[in-house]
Amino acid sequence: MPVRPIIRFPDPLLRTACPAVTVFDDNLSMFTVDLLDTMRAAPGVGITGPHIGVLTRVVVIELSREDSVRTYINPEILWSSEETMRHVEGSVSMPGMTEEITRPKAIRFHYQDIDGTAHEAAAEGFLAICIQHEIDQLDGIFWLQRLSKLKRDRLVKKWEKMRS
Repeated sequence: MPVRPIIRFPDPLLRTACPAVTVFDDNLSMFTVDLLDTMRAAPGVGITGPHIGVLTRVVVIELSREDSVRTYINPEILWSSEETMRHVEGSVSMPGMTEEITRPKAIRFHYQDIDGTAHEAAAEGFLAICIQHEIDQLDGIFWLQRLSKLKRDRLVKKWEKMRS
């Protein structure tokens, strides 16, 4: 399947909330394969529709090649732990830029699979961080928005300098 172009920060699509997927068909299935191929080529561990300019609530995560590929359609967090953890995050839409972010250590979430069947699952640690990061993206919250203004401004300045 084709590797799609990844849109780059500060594209406004990265700050646009996505509508829910309502049609579960072969096109959706092919789209998730394109997302996986694009994420692997980037490289990254997670990607969403908005990363390639398609505003749809689709997440693909692969923590490692030995790990299974996880596809979440219309994911929503139902519960987050009070216990938090810090982890270095970045984005395929802003390659080379990373910063430490604090998020809940564990979550419980709802999603649909590629056939539209509803599921509820729990995640903790790195997987929970990744899911929260990608759901933020679907909600129009680019990861930089989770940083202090000082850290965000510093990273944006570094990004702009790198790209010029």
